[in-house]
Amino acid sequence: MAYLELKNIHKSYGNGVDEPEVLSNINLTIEEGEFVAIVGFTGSGKTTLVNLINGLIEPTKGEVLFKGKPVEGTSHERGVIFQNYSLLPWLTVGQNVFMAVKEAFPKKSKDELQSIVESYVEMVSLTPAINKRPKELSGGMRQRVSVARALAMKPEMIIMDEPLGALDALTRGNLQDEILRIWGKDKRTALLITNDVDEGIYMADRIIPLRPGPNATLGPEFKIDIERPRDRTSMNDNPNYKKTRNAIIEYLMGIGDERKTETRDEIVLPDLSPKDFVNQF
Repeated sequence: MAYLELKNIHKSYGNGVDEPEVLSNINLTIEEGEFVAIVGFTGSGKTTLVNLINGLIEPTKGEVLFKGKPVEGTSHERGVIFQNYSLLPWLTVGQNVFMAVKEAFPKKSKDELQSIVESYVEMVSLTPAINKRPKELSGGMRQRVSVARALAMKPEMIIMDEPLGALDALTRGNLQDEILRIWGKDKRTALLITNDVDEGIYMADRIIPLRPGPNATLGPEFKIDIERPRDRTSMNDNPNYKKTRNAIIEYLMGIGDERKTETRDEIVLPDLSPKDFVNQF
């Protein structure tokens, strides 16, 4: 039985005959302990896909199964690292993480919960800012709080919606390594949504492109045949890395070329001329 399964998923918004379909015929299977990356263009429907998996929205057609059961609403079993932080502005860094940890582990004592909070805040190098509120933090620091909050809940599956895009290169690389370390420790199932091919290759077991919408659907999968643990500095010399990276980029560029050559209805502009205000007075 697949750990996560999307079966013939369609998602539309609006009503009526002109109801736009964002996702069309999405089929995806992820096994327990697997790390999968979905890569695609901005606006291709990646966040809609994340929201379906996490139970924030329901598919128009098809079903999402988690451990064989239909997804009905959100659950701390599926921890999400959002693209837009989603922090409560009136709470401090520590309080934002504490609230999530308390929800995930209601039977633990306050001291045990606080220990978990401090450990994960330290993991993302924010201990000096643990008593600061989001407005006092940079965008990158807020994203690190979001990462700490999701991982501190120790979810059975980690879902990441372009979580590191706002970070500088050094912090982004450090958090990539930290997420991989946590994933490798107990092999929690992971899904990464990204528009960075290199990030997907470095972190995932396989990459699946999302063809852009409307009617976005998944393309062919690319397996990452590179041994773990992976070394960032030596990957550029790895022939499998070069081969896989070139294949994915070539596929994505082909999709881009298809979009450019699509036939669009010609828009005829009205024959207008500037109004002569001078001669009116």
